[in-house]
Amino acid sequence: MKNKLIGVHGFTGSSKGDWFPWLRTEFEKEDFEVIIHDLPNSQNPIIESWISSLAESIQFETDENTYFIGHSLGCQTILRYLHKFPPKEKVGGAIFVAGFFDKLTNLDVDEARILSPWLEEKIEFDQVRSRMKKSIAIFSENDSWVPLTESKRDFEDKLGSEIITLSNMGHFSGDDGLTSFPLLKSIFESRFVDDSKESI
Repeated sequence: MKNKLIGVHGFTGSSKGDWFPWLRTEFEKEDFEVIIHDLPNSQNPIIESWISSLAESIQFETDENTYFIGHSLGCQTILRYLHKFPPKEKVGGAIFVAGFFDKLTNLDVDEARILSPWLEEKIEFDQVRSRMKKSIAIFSENDSWVPLTESKRDFEDKLGSEIITLSNMGHFSGDDGLTSFPLLKSIFESRFVDDSKESI
């Protein structure tokens, strides 16, 4: 069966922003079916709208040959999607880049208002964890939004994610100069490539 990659952008993002165009190109070279969908109203994201929109964009059964890569708020979107639309079998895995659950720093008043539902509405971690074969969470030491210590602990304790901490990557965004992310592909290949090759 063909391998599938679903990329999910974050708050104020799009399929054409940050490193997502690069991601699509790189994984299509490897004959993955790639979905990177523009979630609605990314300047004012609504939980149910984002989850439903992501679900509508995925026109196949998610299975062990399906992998997710999320950035920032996209990480939560993946988790909430997996909970609401549980796969018939575990998905191959997920990489969460600059993800967070209930804490962010340096938000202005409008950002705090917009993102408060995402920070307050709980995620069923045990159920979501059971729906992924494995997960990896990538953080930067100088991310001005995501509190490093708390977020690392949350992903490790609540999801059992492997934690990777990098230096000087900011929030892993285009604003930080990141329009390609070769290390991300290397991490994917080193953790998931054996699973992928088995299904090709």
